[in-house]
Amino acid sequence: MPVTHITNQFPQHDCGGDVLAVNDLHFSYPDGHVALNGVSLKLCEGDKVALVGPNGAGKSTLMLHLNGILGGRGEVEVAGMRLMRDNLPAIRAMVGLVFQNPDDQLFSPTVFEDVAFGPLHMGLSEAEVRSRVDAALEAVRMTTYRDRLSHHLSVGEKKRIAIATVLSMKPSLLVLDEPSAGLDPRARRTLINLLRELPITMLVSTHDMKMVQDLFPRTVVMDEGRVVADGPTADILKNEELLTAHGLEKP
Repeated sequence: MPVTHITNQFPQHDCGGDVLAVNDLHFSYPDGHVALNGVSLKLCEGDKVALVGPNGAGKSTLMLHLNGILGGRGEVEVAGMRLMRDNLPAIRAMVGLVFQNPDDQLFSPTVFEDVAFGPLHMGLSEAEVRSRVDAALEAVRMTTYRDRLSHHLSVGEKKRIAIATVLSMKPSLLVLDEPSAGLDPRARRTLINLLRELPITMLVSTHDMKMVQDLFPRTVVMDEGRVVADGPTADILKNEELLTAHGLEKP
């Protein structure tokens, strides 16, 4: 599949059972800054997609639209359900958003309480909550940390716990903003291996082009609020003209 250069057309990415469909999404901040200018994007079950582009491209703004934190003009569908005000709780359970700074996500005294927070507010039984917490901690290799104090953990450990807090909701889509930022080499490699092994559809915004090369089969390039390219990562990374035009460097 060749790299698709996008203007305002819907990227053609065929699959059975769409996890995410964004169609012609527009958003401006109160100061008039246009952050999204006709973004269209489609993710299929099992996709692991990198979202790259310069600062100010609109990547974080797009991510905040996927579970309704921001609301612009256009359509967002998750697992066939159009995002609207009356189904926000259901959409937010399906879209696991992990912020760049894990301290924005961890606010309970212990790891267990942080990971249990979402399932508890879904009204699940105590047994189901404990089962989900155990499964989420096992998925991020943090089972022995359940009784630890969240604020005493390292940045890498906090990031893994932050991922567990959304995995406990059993989302259809995992959305991460700069997951490798601030990590030392060992913690970065641990995180990359973890993301590789997680059997979940994911969209990851990052400036870490080596991680893009190592982990993501598909890359979407954004700039000035638009999707400007969408295709196999290998093709994106060897297109030096494309990378240079949009402030990206080969790994």
